[in-house]
Order: sequence, then C-alpha cells, then structure tokens
Amino acid sequence: MSDIPEVAVWLLFLLPIFSFVAISFVIRPFFNSKAQIAGYITIACIAVSFVLALWTFNSVRAQGGELCFGSHEWVVIGDTQIKLGVMVDSLSALMVVVITLCSLGIQIYSQGYMHGDPGYCRYFAFMSLFTGSMLGLVLADNLVQLYVFWELVGLCSYLLIGFWFHRPSAAAAAKKAFLVTRLGDFGFLAAILYLYFQAGSLNIGELHHMAITGALGGTVLTWAAIGIFSGAVGKSAQFPLHVWLPDAMEGPTPVSALIHSSTMVTAGVFLVARFFPIFVNSETALTTVATIGAFTAIFAASMALVANDIKRVLAYCTISQLGYMVLGLGAVGLVMTHEGGDIELHVANAAVAIAIFHLFNHAFTKALLFLAAGSVNHATGTFDMREMGGLRQHMPWTYFTYLIASLSIAGIWPLACFWSKDEIVAKASDLSDARVILFYLAMITVFMTAFYMFRTVFMTFHGEYRGVSSGHGEHARLHESPKVMLIPMLVLTALAIGSGWININGWFGRFFGEHHSYDWEHAFTLFSSHHYLPLISLIIALLGVGLAYAVYIRTQPSAESIGRRFPALYTLFSRKYWMDELYERFFVVRVLVDGIFWFLHLFDTYIVDGIVNGIAGGTIGGGRVIRRAQTGLLQTYGLVMFVGILVIVGCLYLFVR
Repeated sequence: MSDIPEVAVWLLFLLPIFSFVAISFVIRPFFNSKAQIAGYITIACIAVSFVLALWTFNSVRAQGGELCFGSHEWVVIGDTQIKLGVMVDSLSALMVVVITLCSLGIQIYSQGYMHGDPGYCRYFAFMSLFTGSMLGLVLADNLVQLYVFWELVGLCSYLLIGFWFHRPSAAAAAKKAFLVTRLGDFGFLAAILYLYFQAGSLNIGELHHMAITGALGGTVLTWAAIGIFSGAVGKSAQFPLHVWLPDAMEGPTPVSALIHSSTMVTAGVFLVARFFPIFVNSETALTTVATIGAFTAIFAASMALVANDIKRVLAYCTISQLGYMVLGLGAVGLVMTHEGGDIELHVANAAVAIAIFHLFNHAFTKALLFLAAGSVNHATGTFDMREMGGLRQHMPWTYFTYLIASLSIAGIWPLACFWSKDEIVAKASDLSDARVILFYLAMITVFMTAFYMFRTVFMTFHGEYRGVSSGHGEHARLHESPKVMLIPMLVLTALAIGSGWININGWFGRFFGEHHSYDWEHAFTLFSSHHYLPLISLIIALLGVGLAYAVYIRTQPSAESIGRRFPALYTLFSRKYWMDELYERFFVVRVLVDGIFWFLHLFDTYIVDGIVNGIAGGTIGGGRVIRRAQTGLLQTYGLVMFVGILVIVGCLYLFVR
C-alpha cells in the first residue's frame, strides 16, 4: 500500500467531528431525537477513520519512521506564528488504530445499549466529538493545537459523564471531573508557556530535538516535565487527582468503556510518552513519574478490594493499570539514564514501547470489561454485585467474555496483558538504590489485581442470584444481551486473548525502534533478560485468584469474617482514605469558600467597589462644592482666578526653577 496522503490523515480526525456537526445541526433538529440514523452516521464516519488509521499505520511501518508533512499557517501575532499540522510517527500511528477500533466497537454496542433513550442523538453527537478530539490530540504537531484538543477531550468527558444530567449524582460527577482535571491542566498550560519563552518554539519535533541536543538546560527541562506531568496526572487520574474517575461511572456504560480504554485517561499516558525526550533528560522528573505511578497502582488497587459497584471496581482497576503505565515510562527513563551514554531521539522514542504496549493491550481488555458490565446491567438493572450472582447460567456469552478479560487484566499467561504488564515489572526490577521499592509495590499490586478482578467474577456470575424479583418471576428478566451488543464484545475478546502476541517475535519493539531480538526458548519474556520474573508474577497472580475463590466461593474464610478481623483497613479502603472528604470539606469549604473566596469577597467589596464608589462619591461631592462657587458674582470669579494664578506661579517657582 502506498504512503498515505496528508489529506487522508486530516480526514482521520475530521470525519468524527463532521459526524458531530451533522447530528447536532441537521439530524437532531429535523428528525426525532431517537432517530437511529445518528448512530449509523457515527459508525460510518468512525469506520472510515479506522480504515484511514490502518492505512496510516501501514505507511509508518513501511517507512520505518515518521511521515513528514508540512505545517499550515494558522495564527500570526507579531513575530509569532502558530501553525497547524499533523505528526505521524510510531506513537501516533498506533494510537489512532487503538482509538478508532475501540470507538467503532463501542458505537456498535451503543446501538443496543442506548436504544430508546431520549438523548440518543445527543449521545452519538458527543461520542463523535469525543473520538475526533482524541484523534486530533494524538496527531497534533504543536503544543497549541495539542492543548486545544486536550481541552476538547475534557469538555466531551464532562458532557458524557453528565449525559443523564437530570440525575443529581451525574451532574455532580461531571462537575467534579471537569474541575479536578482543570487543576492538572493549569500545570500543563504553564509548561507550554514556559517552554515557549525558553525555547521560542511550539513545534513538538523541534522541542524534542532541543531536549536531546542539550539546547534546553536541565532546570528548564525539569520544570517543563513536571508541568506536563501535572496535566497527565489530572487526565490519567493519578494520585492525588484520581478522585474524579470513580464518580465518572455515572455516565452511560459505553461512555465509561471509551473513557477507560482509549480516550481521556490514556491521554495522560500518551502525553508523557509524546514528550519523553524531555522527561528522559531530567532524573528528578523521571523519579517523580515512576514514584507516583507505582504508588497509584497499589493505592487504587486497595480501594478496589472492597468496592461493591462493578463499574467502580473497574474504575479503580483502570487507575491502577494507568499507574503501571506511568511506572513503566519512569522506570525505563531511569534505567536509560543510569546506563549512561548519549540518548538519541530514536532511542528515547523506542523507550516508550513498554508502557504503550501495555496501553495497547489494556485498551481492548478494559473496553471489553466495561461492555460486559453494561451487558450485566442490561439484564439485571443494577451495577451492585451484592444483587447479582449466578448469571453465568443466564448470560453464558457475557460470562465468557468477562472471564477472558479478567484473566487478561490479572496477568495470566498467555492472554494479552500478561506480556506487557510483566515487561513493566521487569524494568522496575532494574531500578537501583531506594527506588527498588517501586518494583515490590508493582509485585504486590499483581496479587491485588488478580484478587479483586476474580472477586467481581465470583460475586457476579457464580453462586445463586441475589437480585430482587422483577414481579414476573425471579429470573424472568435475566437474559443474554442482543447480538448488536455481543458481537463487539466477542471481537474485543479475541483481541484480549491475542493482542499481546503481536510482540512474540519482537515486532512491537522494533516498530518503536527497539532492536533487541526475541528468543523463542523463553516463552515468558518480551525483549528483556528477566526470564524468571514473569513466572514469579504469574504464580503471584494465580495465588490472588485462588484467594478470591477461597473467600467468595468456598467462604473459607468469608469476606465478612475478614472484614471483622481487619475493621480499620476495611473502613479505610471503603471510605477511600477519606480523600473525598479531604477535598470537599477541607479544600473546597475551608480553603476556598471560607478562605480564598471570603478574602476575595472582602477585597471586591471594600477595595474594588470601595475605589469605584469612592471615586463616584468624590465626583458628586466635588460637583456640589463647585456648584456652590457658581454664584454669578464677578468679584468671586476674579478671586478664584487670582488664587489659581498664585498656585501656578508657586508650582513654577518650586519645581521648574
């Protein structure tokens, strides 16, 4: 296949945006708000984008590197030019395939899940814009363009999380997501401005080159990297800005699937990967990245252990897995800096392969988990696992898909996430000094992940059905989902099984510039020499599965007895470390409302309004005084003029002489 033309790359992300415009301004006003044509238009546009994404991917693979396209003048302010362009390299080529493939499957699934919803057209309009914004983000070749799409992704997540805005919980969750991610975006914006004033360029490729060649100093790179990472912390829900993601489950389940698999939360990981040449030249920034990633992984996993809402468990799982990806990026960078030598641009780009490989496998697996959870909700009307049980008899296909996805995310060989997760663990084991604690945190998280994922499997699909009778017989409403929902789930199941094998001969690593070859004699490795670690990790994961079986199937010990034995830990995990209370009652009420906002109110009342009112009062008072001087008597006017002349002469004598 020939190289893809530039116009096709632009159409790749403009087509979903066209779908948004068509549905919003043509379909919704002139057709029924439930018109299925909105879904057909969305699916058609994203399907074409998927074909263009495959074409882009193949062109990059054939070229063995970045495709070069020119930039187009957008805004000129004095000597500053802001241009529009597309950056098509290994990272963006892979991301557009993942985004379009996951989104296409989710939109097809949504036709069944959202059928009959009053906001059907609005839903597909927002989903189209969401997909187009994420595609534009990963293809942007300059910071301003990237930031525009970055904020559009945040806006779309706000609209979709609060899609059922008549529910107070959904409206609150949407506002929470929007405000919390803005905190991280403030740091990202500061980094953009700082880089521009230090480097004089907004082009990402030029910034990469300056970072690698040393044209930008170490302090500049450190502060820029920290600012960029703060944006990633917000979007990817890393500690301490993780609090918005569990509440984001108030949106429709397909929205959750898209947010957690290939948009929004993965945008933060992509951002660090995109600017990895900046990060790799700052050991402080890399240590920060690796530490926050490892801590977030185990921190989120602990809360997933006790959550009873299946979607919230999956949300904490996403936070934890994103922590793995962030840990992978930081660990690889630290290992590279300790190995010494000059770090060239292609080496820095190749280093992101490990984290992006896990993002690649995680996207399909997590999309499948959420779609299966939505299938369960479609049958039971609830997400509370305490009201489920025994569903494998009534929903065998959903059970099969959820089981495969759970095995994959738990890191069980030979499923997809096994191959990428254990490469991250292997890289973490290379960390030296005190940083080796990050490796042990990652290994503990492996056990916890397997336990809480199979806790959801056993509570949802095994045992006896615990739901409330629907009034037509206890099991009358328990049924398998329609084919329009099952087919995307089965496709994602195949990917959750096989996507990890794409690197069995080292292909994925070579696509990103990794030159190590694969040894077929070691079936538990990707492109590292740590042949024993994946086996140990697998054993730890199986122990987690075994403990979940003992607790939730054999009830020896039971979950209730464990909770009674460790009440402090259970309370700590179930109350989410009181982080919501900390933010809402302390930062929002005490710091913002009673502190900063109270001070600003006083400043506005007594300083701003005081100055304005004072000027107005002085003007009115002065007018009254001057009005009294207008007596009509010539001798009074002459006296005033004489006094004025004396004042002028006095000023000339004092200041001009």
